[in-house]
Amino acid sequence: MAKKISLIPLPMTGRATDDILRDIREIYFRTNKSTILHDFDRAIDLLKAIPTPEERQRAAVFMDGLAEMRREFTPSLSGRTTGRPGGQARKRSGR
Repeated sequence: MAKKISLIPLPMTGRATDDILRDIREIYFRTNKSTILHDFDRAIDLLKAIPTPEERQRAAVFMDGLAEMRREFTPSLSGRTTGRPGGQARKRSGR
């Protein structure tokens, strides 16, 4: 089951939205397979620190990219498997 993420704004951190967006952008560009889960959680925390939905929208492209990387790097989270477990791929019938 997917993890539910509340987007209720956190108490004001005193940070400017532009600073938070810069941090999310940096996370997006430096994440890799071994850090994606931690980086994704950190980006969500930063996103929740942005006070308004309109300002959060500016982070959408980076959050979408992180979510896509998370799906690619952690296939067990997708709920789908590729190929046949424990066996070879099916042969085509030639029809």
